[in-house]
Amino acid sequence: MPFSAYLLGVSQIGKEKEVLEKCMKIKGVREGTVVFGEFDIILKIEAEDLKELSRKIEEIRKINGFIRTITLIPME
Repeated sequence: MPFSAYLLGVSQIGKEKEVLEKCMKIKGVREGTVVFGEFDIILKIEAEDLKELSRKIEEIRKINGFIRTITLIPME
């Protein structure tokens, strides 16, 4: 059963679209959008297990332009 997570991110001002484009190139990122509000970017990530999900989240968090992120794992 695949695992999923939602990642909420704050990016540097003016880098929202650039950061989103980089995120969307990562395998397992299923959806992503730039939003207004406390966060700038929302991503839906899927992986086969928690270890793989953790690796994907770490890869996303290393993208230049992110200031901070919060990861939410749904109760399924």
